[in-house]
Amino acid sequence: MTILHAIGNTSMVRLRKVVPPGCAEIFVKLEWENPTGSMKDRMAQAVISRAEEDGRLKPGDTVIEYTGGSTGTSLALVCAAAGYRIKIVTSEAFSREKRDHMTALGAELTLVPSEGGLTTKKLILDMIETARILNREPHTFWTDQLNNQGSIAGYYALGEEIWIQTNGKVDAFVQCVGTAASIRGVAEVLKQKQPSIKIVAVEPAESAVLLGGPTGPHKIEGVGIEFTPPLWEPNLVDEILPVGTDAAKEMARRLAREEALFAGTSSGANVVAAIRVAERLGSGAKVVTLLVDSGLKYLSTDVYRGK
Repeated sequence: MTILHAIGNTSMVRLRKVVPPGCAEIFVKLEWENPTGSMKDRMAQAVISRAEEDGRLKPGDTVIEYTGGSTGTSLALVCAAAGYRIKIVTSEAFSREKRDHMTALGAELTLVPSEGGLTTKKLILDMIETARILNREPHTFWTDQLNNQGSIAGYYALGEEIWIQTNGKVDAFVQCVGTAASIRGVAEVLKQKQPSIKIVAVEPAESAVLLGGPTGPHKIEGVGIEFTPPLWEPNLVDEILPVGTDAAKEMARRLAREEALFAGTSSGANVVAAIRVAERLGSGAKVVTLLVDSGLKYLSTDVYRGK
């Protein structure tokens, strides 16, 4: 057994206090139970193991990735366990805790400056280009999360867990879109088991590009990259809901105070959207969403500081 055996099989709990009367039941998967406190451990394990299997990643190689933090932390964990060096491209736009966590696990960081600490299309593209340059060095493997099909498979187990934990009785699954790997992986599993399950994507209202809206800066870390991610599969998604940064932050605070569930901003966005879906479906239905990561990753940000 290694630390990698602790990935997955996370708990599911029902929300009690933030859900208005007359709604469907809302259940959340506690993805912070993964070793780094994030669902991204699932995809990191999948992309590294697949690259080892097909020979793209060899002993002595260095792993390269650009990330807002959670993917990088998860990759750093897997690389530390497997004995690989890792170089991460990130930015001060993302929380200090995430950067410190990556460093603690042995990652070497390259910081790309942002525009006022905001997530913008320019920032993401600058990070990608920096990773591309690092990947020109010999004996490197770029996991390239936005284009890596292997990351989708990392979430198949999550879909299976949801199906089992709800006893096959789930009416809707709600998830924020970053790379789109998690919503796609879960949707592929759930739709195969029950095609009528509604898959609802969530994106920042300030940058609702999947809905055809204009791009714009926002502060929901890890999602809303301001262009359509290559792994996005619209045929698997039944609805797209926009959630604003302020609403996502406030729900994250409410989850902590009222439900004793300490999660990040994208988790708050997930619950805001899940409530909208639950209000429409009404009592007797079940909605599942994810608490993507731990609030411990955001203590230095304005989500919790001074609140």
